[in-house]
Amino acid sequence: MNNTSIGHHISEQYNKEIEDIRNHVLTMGGMVEEQLDLAINAITTLDQELAEQVIKQDNQIDSLEKALDKECTQIMALRQPTAFDLRLLITVLRVINELERVGDLAEHIARMALQLSDVEGNKNDPYYELKHMATVVKSMLHDALDVFARMNVEDIPAITKQDDEVDREYNSIVRQQITYMMEDPRNITRTLNILWAVRSLERIGDHACNICEHLVYMIKGEDVRHISQEEFERKILGG
Repeated sequence: MNNTSIGHHISEQYNKEIEDIRNHVLTMGGMVEEQLDLAINAITTLDQELAEQVIKQDNQIDSLEKALDKECTQIMALRQPTAFDLRLLITVLRVINELERVGDLAEHIARMALQLSDVEGNKNDPYYELKHMATVVKSMLHDALDVFARMNVEDIPAITKQDDEVDREYNSIVRQQITYMMEDPRNITRTLNILWAVRSLERIGDHACNICEHLVYMIKGEDVRHISQEEFERKILGG
């Protein structure tokens, strides 16, 4: 009876450890989403305080990644998980790395906001070039985290498909900004900062897609990296 009791206790504790890790990933994801939102607001409104807040808070995301990495490593060493639990822990290690990079890119956008603010003062500029692209990227990241929360793998193709739209927006903005720079050399500083910011947004879209690919591995056990969107959809929805 005592042995059964101990086994049950260990199982319950293990389940709690796994659930805690899932919750911590979602907490980290929420922090990264907030950072991205603040960074976009900072660069579209030239708000220096928001930009500085993003830069200051980046250390919190880095610390959370380290703590989660340690948690996963300890569970792997002590529990020797198999099957889905092992895939989940491997996926968590990959996802928190993607999230940490998104946090770094949000910080980079915030730094571009500070540079633009220094150059242009309090000029009221809507930065319309960024807004639609930013909305799509934020949606991709949010929906990818929602897949992790609800294990709804069927929603993944709709997320990754948006990456083509992000790439089109990025290429369009690059062409537009180069035109502005050629028309008036006084636009060079602004143009370069905008280009760095949209490049960061484009990379965040890539990281959201990477998260989706990791989640397919976790949920279905399929490695879907480096394949076409059509084959990606076929593997998820057709089998």
